[in-house]
Amino acid sequence: MGNFYQNGVITTLHNLTRRPLEQLEEELLRFSTRRPMSLVLPSLFSELEGPALGPILDELTQVTYLNEIVIGLDRADEAQFNYAKEYFGRLPQHHRILWNDGPRLRSIDKMLADKGLAPTEMGKGRNVWYCYGYILASGRAKAIALHDCDITTYSRELLARLIYPVANPNYHYQFCKGYYSRIADGKLNGRACRLLVTPLLKSLQKMFGYNEYLEYMDSYRYALAGEFSMRVDVLNELRIPSDWGLEIGVISEMFRNYATNRICQVDIADVYDHKHQELSVNDAAGGLSRMSTDIIKAVVRKLATQGEVFSQERFRTLKATYYRTALDFIEAYYNDAIINGLTLDRHKEEKAVELFAENIMRAGEAFLSNPMETPFMPSWNRVVSAIPDIFDHIYEAVEADNRELRSQS
Repeated sequence: MGNFYQNGVITTLHNLTRRPLEQLEEELLRFSTRRPMSLVLPSLFSELEGPALGPILDELTQVTYLNEIVIGLDRADEAQFNYAKEYFGRLPQHHRILWNDGPRLRSIDKMLADKGLAPTEMGKGRNVWYCYGYILASGRAKAIALHDCDITTYSRELLARLIYPVANPNYHYQFCKGYYSRIADGKLNGRACRLLVTPLLKSLQKMFGYNEYLEYMDSYRYALAGEFSMRVDVLNELRIPSDWGLEIGVISEMFRNYATNRICQVDIADVYDHKHQELSVNDAAGGLSRMSTDIIKAVVRKLATQGEVFSQERFRTLKATYYRTALDFIEAYYNDAIINGLTLDRHKEEKAVELFAENIMRAGEAFLSNPMETPFMPSWNRVVSAIPDIFDHIYEAVEADNRELRSQS
């Protein structure tokens, strides 16, 4: 009953009536004549061999309103790139693959590096950044959606609901974030959001008092969702984090660039599951450990740009406040799981909280010891200012790679 509730400072678009997918897709097809749509799929080559991507493509072949699909392919040699072309060849929509490890895009990366503009860290952020550059270069879209390639519960309804708020010409939203409950196999998932992001934001609010940014961040029902959509003009000024703070960094950028009434979140799935990150208690550079450190740094950096002062003592206080707050949340999540017939392992939950608390100090040390760190990739406006014909280079490189593949097939 209470699911229509609007709380926080951004609009929440619910799934109240289970509206037929066919109606949504009919409207999107009409919208596409005025607002052409593109989908970005950042992918590792290994995901072509996994269980999720094939069924995702089966669903996407039935989508008629997309004007373009852009696939960012990482960690692929030439033979794997050729295989990827055949793999994605069943898509009926106009589509292009960015072979990020190929010589042409490597050459562009070197051109950017010579100007100090190239992303320095491999990963999803870099992949998405180049995909967005190609979308700006191709000029085929006015609305863009992005989702991951490891969703094992994918339905094309997810895409329709995700892109609808920025595709509808009668809506004024510039950016939309997807949300969903993380339940699968009888368990409550989503540890990084439940046990890190929410209690971290609550703890910072206790320490700093009212803060517009913290209230904004706390308005998101699933801040770490990898699914979001936006109008194409957002891409020009968007600065994407180069580390695992991508999802937090993007919504932080939206807060910097747009009024909150231009931002929304939408319910995109009843059930959602994907590849899970290991906790990596003994490996600070991997899994949820690395992710949590980067997320904490992303939030701290944003607060620092607003004039908040951090010190070792502040980070110690934050760790203690977070730890107590997170333990209280475990009790709430446990009770929620039990009443819904789900399982929740208190021991594993508390192990995660202990790791995240340690990583608050680790993130603090990294933040305080490297004040000159520039964690964001440059905006495309800045890149164009330095290299005015960069979009021509990107477009020609991607087209040449895909043209060669078509001629070989």
